[in-house]
Amino acid sequence: MRALVAEDEFVSRKLISTFLSPLFEIDIAVNGKEAFEAYKIAFEEGKPYTLVCMDIMMPEMDGITALEAIRNFEKENGTPNKKSVKVFMTTALNDPKTVIRSFHDVEASAFLVKPVSKEKLYEELEKLGVLHK
Repeated sequence: MRALVAEDEFVSRKLISTFLSPLFEIDIAVNGKEAFEAYKIAFEEGKPYTLVCMDIMMPEMDGITALEAIRNFEKENGTPNKKSVKVFMTTALNDPKTVIRSFHDVEASAFLVKPVSKEKLYEELEKLGVLHK
């Protein structure tokens, strides 16, 4: 399985990558624009991501805009909902409006508040059927 970690802050990027590396082949993006480009390349290579961990506040393109682009790309390419990439939005903000917008407007799979713990991350992976204990 492949995962993309889209995070502009080094420590968070390293931490999430370390947690996911036993389960996934990891790619890194440092902003939303890079994340969307990486997603498209993986899709076009026929090796799509199973999971994207997307920070909300990033330079060049924020995470919500990047996820919106990913969901539009999936729709344009006829990706069925059950085959769409699982996306965890991560943020230091625990703002209800952001949470609602992440789930309702851009169809995030989960929302994790930083600092992300391994236990919480794995719990969410299990809920989504990506991790089987």
